[in-house]
Amino acid sequence: MITNRVKELRAKHSMTQGDLAKRIGVTRQTIVSMEKGSYTPSLLLAMNIAEVFQEPIEQIFKKEGEEE
Repeated sequence: MITNRVKELRAKHSMTQGDLAKRIGVTRQTIVSMEKGSYTPSLLLAMNIAEVFQEPIEQIFKKEGEEE
């Protein structure tokens, strides 16, 4: 399972789910599902999210149980 920091980073950047969805070209529901952990993004989508937040992908997405 993959965990992510999308919700945390979105809050840090004062973005709504809709704002992020629009910037990366997905629906708000996709962001909701990703934040709940029920949706794992494609590599391209993960790269787009990393670009928006200016963070390496591995700092946003981690396999459950990986060290911080």
